[in-house]
Amino acid sequence: MCHPCPVGGDKTHFVFIRHKNKRVLQMPEVTNDIVLLSTVSRILSPVMFTDMDYELEEDKLGIPTVPGTVSLKKDAQNLIGISIGGGAQYCPCLYIVQVFDNTPAALEGTLAAGDEITGVNGKPVKGKTKVEVAKMIQAVQGEATIHYNKLQADPKQGKSLDIVLKKVKHRLVENMSSGTADALGLSRAILCNDGLVKRLEELEKTAELYKGLMEHTKRLLRAFFELSQTHRAFGDVFSVIGVREPQAAASEAFVKFAEAHRNMEKFGIQLLKTIKPMLHDLNTYLHKAIPDTKLTIRKYLDVKFEYLSYCLKVKEMDDEEYSCIAMGEPMYRVSTGNYEYRLVLRCRQEARARFAKMRKDVLEKIELLDQKHVQDIVFQLQRFVSGMSRYYDECYTVLKEADVFPIEVDLSRTMTNYGSQSQCYAGEEEDEEEEEGGGVERDEGGASQAANGAEKLIDDY
Repeated sequence: MCHPCPVGGDKTHFVFIRHKNKRVLQMPEVTNDIVLLSTVSRILSPVMFTDMDYELEEDKLGIPTVPGTVSLKKDAQNLIGISIGGGAQYCPCLYIVQVFDNTPAALEGTLAAGDEITGVNGKPVKGKTKVEVAKMIQAVQGEATIHYNKLQADPKQGKSLDIVLKKVKHRLVENMSSGTADALGLSRAILCNDGLVKRLEELEKTAELYKGLMEHTKRLLRAFFELSQTHRAFGDVFSVIGVREPQAAASEAFVKFAEAHRNMEKFGIQLLKTIKPMLHDLNTYLHKAIPDTKLTIRKYLDVKFEYLSYCLKVKEMDDEEYSCIAMGEPMYRVSTGNYEYRLVLRCRQEARARFAKMRKDVLEKIELLDQKHVQDIVFQLQRFVSGMSRYYDECYTVLKEADVFPIEVDLSRTMTNYGSQSQCYAGEEEDEEEEEGGGVERDEGGASQAANGAEKLIDDY
C-alpha cells in the first residue's frame, strides 16, 4: 500500500519513492479512505494462516499502550481524517497509518499514527477488515466515537541504524542528479512541489549579487581615492607656481586654481566617508544575515532528510509485507500486531511535524531576508547616487568659479639671466634647494599620513 506522505500547507504535496530504477508515486493527502482501502483489499487476497492451529501472541517490543476514547465531529465530506492499516485476516489489530492535516482528527490532536483502533461508537472492531471499519466510521452521522489504545512510543527506539544510514544516503543524493542516482541504484524519497528549493536558489543569487556589489563599490571608491590624491597633487603644484609667480594677477589665478583642486580633494574624501557605511551594511547582510539563514537551512535539511528516511523505511516495510503476502508466507511482525511498523509510523509522523516546523521557520527567515534585501538595496543605491551627485555638483561649482584661464604671464621678468652672475647665484640656489627639500620632505610626510588615513576608509572591508 502506498501511504500518503503530505508535507502540509495550502498546496497538495507528494513524496516520490525511488527504489532502484522504479519510481512509485505516493498518494496525496486528499485521497478518500474507502478508495485507498479498497485498492489494498484487492492486493491482499492470499490466505496466509489457514494451516495454523494456533494464534501468535502480540509482540509489543516493550512498548506500552494506554486505552482511551475520543469523539470526533465529522467534516463536510463525512470524514474524520485518518487512514487505517492492519486488520483481518493478516494482522490481529487495526491501527492508524496517518492523521491528515486540517481534519477533525488532526485538530483534536488525540489520535496519532500507530495507535490501535479497538472500537467505533461502542462496537468492537476485533477481527474486522480495514474496509469494514472505514465503512463503520462513514456510516456514523455527525459525531464518531473512536475507542483506541494509545501507543506510548519512544522516538529514540525507532531511530535505528537503518534510519541513520538512509539519512546519510539522502544527504549524498541531495547534490546528485536524478540520472546518476538511478544509475547507482540508490533508492530514496524525493519531496515534490517543494517551492523552498527555488527560494534557496534565489538566496544564493542574492548573496552573489551583494558580493559583486561590494567588490565593485570597493574598486570604485579606491579609484575615487586615487583621483582625489591626483587633485591634491595638482593643487600643490599650482600653489607652488602661484607663490613663485612675481606677477600679482597670474599669482592670484594660480593660487585660486590650486585651491579649487584642493577643495575637490576634500570633496572626494567626504564622498568616501559618505559611502563607507554602504560597505558596512552590505558586509553585514552578506556575512551575518545570509550565513544565519543558511545555518537554519542546514538544520532544516537535517530534519528533512530524517523525515524522508522514515518515508523510505515505511515504503520498504510495505514492499516486504506485499512480498510475503504474494508468496503466501506468514510474516511475524504483521501477525503479532505489526508494532515495529507502527513504531516507524509514529516516528515518521513526529519527524514530519519537526520538518513542517523547521520549514515554516526557514520560509519566514527567507521572507524577512527578502524584505530586508528589497528595502536595503534601494536605500543603499539611493545613498550611493546622492553621494555621487553631490560630489559632482560641488566639483562643478568649484571649477566654474575657478575659471581663470587664459593667464597672462610676463616671461621677461621670470627668465634666468645667463651671465657672469650665474656663478654667484649657484651657492644661493643650492641653499634654497636644501631648504625646499626639507620642506618637501615635511610636506610629503604630512601627505603620506593623510593618504594612509584616507586609505583606511576603503581597506576596512
